[in-house]
Amino acid sequence: MKTLARPPQSDAPGERTLAFLGDCADFSDAVPVPHVAGRLVRVSGLVMEAIGVKLPLGSMVKVSQGGGQAVEAEVVGFSGEKVFLMPYSEPAGLMPGARVEAAYDPLPPPRYGEHNHPWRRAEDRTRTLPVGWELLGRVVDANGRALDRLPEPDCRERRPLRARPMNPIERAPVEEVLDVGVRALNGLLTIGKGQRIGLFAGSGVGKSVLLGMMARYTEAEVIVVGLIGERGREVKEFIEHILGEEGRRKAVVVAAPADCPPLLRLQGAAYATTIAEYFRDQGKQVLLMMDSLTRYAMAQREIALAIGEPPATKGYPPSVFAKLPALVERAGNGEEGGGSITAFYTVLSEGDDQQDPIADNARAILDGHVVLSRQLAEQGHYPAIDIEQSISRVMNQVVSREHARIALDMKKAISNYQRNRDLLAVGAYVQGSDPAVDSAIANWPLIEAFLRQDLGECSRYADTTGHLGAIVSRFRR
Repeated sequence: MKTLARPPQSDAPGERTLAFLGDCADFSDAVPVPHVAGRLVRVSGLVMEAIGVKLPLGSMVKVSQGGGQAVEAEVVGFSGEKVFLMPYSEPAGLMPGARVEAAYDPLPPPRYGEHNHPWRRAEDRTRTLPVGWELLGRVVDANGRALDRLPEPDCRERRPLRARPMNPIERAPVEEVLDVGVRALNGLLTIGKGQRIGLFAGSGVGKSVLLGMMARYTEAEVIVVGLIGERGREVKEFIEHILGEEGRRKAVVVAAPADCPPLLRLQGAAYATTIAEYFRDQGKQVLLMMDSLTRYAMAQREIALAIGEPPATKGYPPSVFAKLPALVERAGNGEEGGGSITAFYTVLSEGDDQQDPIADNARAILDGHVVLSRQLAEQGHYPAIDIEQSISRVMNQVVSREHARIALDMKKAISNYQRNRDLLAVGAYVQGSDPAVDSAIANWPLIEAFLRQDLGECSRYADTTGHLGAIVSRFRR
């Protein structure tokens, strides 16, 4: 290892600095990060404009007014000499000319062999948030602050919100079943460890209840829940009544409700994913549940439109469709022999329209989709999973051939019954015209009982496959 030499004595400060950096092997790629300050010139809606500040996108700044008033913000764009800032809180009390200065998170401790010198690598100064085992059982906001009226989590480690993309060749393939404790999913839409699934639903059809069932009964070792852009009332309800004490013990909940600024909603989703990545790197099987991906997209739309990005598909700017895969691709399996993140992202279908641009884009980038039917929910059928419209793209990779065969037979029976449901309702179906339909009608009470499940009921994977095989065997008699 090269020894750090003392800087040569010279009358020119710039020469001393350059000579010192030239002798430091550990700082060959270091760049000076100066103390930058400017002033606020405009506030319009969600965006603040400043001049005199030259910082890269994503940098943190502090906008301060005389008398102690200060607002944290992030650089989200620039045009010429103007820099566009998005505040993390309401910018009330700020006036033209307010001071804008760079604000950095505390630098991490120096690595072995590295001196604690003011010239540190620029990436070491990006925004970081706390992660660690201390977060288990806790409810935090998008900044990692406690929301559960307990002391602030004393995490020993911090990680940047923007992780580098993982090499896809290094990812382990999806080859193992993840038991989620829900019969319809375990039996007919089997989930694999490391899979990314979309939960497509309108409002009020039971998506939160389904997420709670999986959180309670999954065999995953750690659960990370991101409640992004939902009603604040639902946060406490989800934690106390749906997640329950059993699920909460091994869960971390990150809440960024609808009244948060759009930047915090984006940060909440990124933070939940960062926490899940931390536990995956510890070799754990993680279940990440984000409610909802649509609110995340809407937050990005608000920011993009505010800084002047033109709208494209149904009012969504192009940056929205670039942000979604960047977030989703962070989930999945790690390297061979390591941990995994199995992710469920809820997607709100406006008016139950499955052709909504966000829903359509999510189907393209996810490894399957589970569609919840309003018609089934109105009939009191929970979980209201529409088996015909749902699919798990990795099911055939993780289940046995026998399981795949009996699942296909069950889906055929469900389809046969649903196709003739209207005829049965008016008494127009003639028994004996189709043996497959006759079998589906005769066994429909058993099929429907298999698909229904109460919130307090758990169905393990092995029990589910046995139950499924017993029903399908009746079709073949």
